[in-house]
Amino acid sequence: MDLDVYGWVLEHRMIGADAVAAGTGRDPEEVRRSVERLLQAQLLHLSPGDPAVAYAVAPDTAASRLVAPLEAQIRERQREISGIREDLGRFVPYYLERRTTGEALEVLENVEDVRGALNRASDQCTREVLTCQPGGGGRVPEAMQEALKRDEIMLRRGISMRSLYHHTARFNGPSQAYVAAASALGAQYRTAHELFGRLIAFDRELAFIPVKDGSWGAVVIREPSTVAYLCDIFDQTWDLATPFSNAVGQGLEEVAREIHETIIRLLAAGLKDEAIARRLGMSLRTARRHIADIMEELGAGSRFQAGVAAAARGLFDPDPAAGPEAGPAA
Repeated sequence: MDLDVYGWVLEHRMIGADAVAAGTGRDPEEVRRSVERLLQAQLLHLSPGDPAVAYAVAPDTAASRLVAPLEAQIRERQREISGIREDLGRFVPYYLERRTTGEALEVLENVEDVRGALNRASDQCTREVLTCQPGGGGRVPEAMQEALKRDEIMLRRGISMRSLYHHTARFNGPSQAYVAAASALGAQYRTAHELFGRLIAFDRELAFIPVKDGSWGAVVIREPSTVAYLCDIFDQTWDLATPFSNAVGQGLEEVAREIHETIIRLLAAGLKDEAIARRLGMSLRTARRHIADIMEELGAGSRFQAGVAAAARGLFDPDPAAGPEAGPAA
């Protein structure tokens, strides 16, 4: 409709509703509404001497007139942003004064500071990134796409990237897609049934671990011996982990069996449902579903009975050193 009216006015320079309606075969009331829209869009301009005469202007000209005030607002916002950065930049020396560049530990108490520190570390990284991400890959797809963009930038700079996930990540669709895409760019991934905890290390010189209270904060470690120790733990876990680059044909049956055996071992050790879920990187609901299936399969009425029955069937090798989280049977 608007295209027809615009084309007719462009050719005839007349804006009268009846004339335009007759020329385009449209309803006069529809023509009036179309003319109003075109005037607001700056595509039509009335003649100062005769309101029945109108001129159709080039779309680029109309766009420039509409965009001009928006561009002016953007420039003003940019000036405001620069002013804010300049004003707050005066406080940077005072913030940095409380710690030296080589300070061994720094506690970041909020997610904004953590994100900023990770971004700076990524930009300054020159050789290698090591990541241990416990859990089954519960991040939303949008977050993974954002992370993939950051990883791609580092990989194209020649940075080596190795990441450890729990086995359960192999059964998570977004994680499968993320790992496949990043692996194609050169990143390496492996999974294990148990992991030592969350870790991100850059160039074996700087490491991030979570704060103990479970918040979004992080502890930044620069002390060389401590960073080396954490990287050694990563390397040992990496050597025992299973390669993972795509979800097809990579031993899902074997991984599922390993998860199954680990749950039985932890049940026999007396770990509670919450501890088992945390150790294997799965949700509490998923862990309880596995536990119920195992108890039913073994015909066991308690965790200890499940362990004895499983050992008797040769389903796993009993391991008395189940870990510090062992407690009374739940």
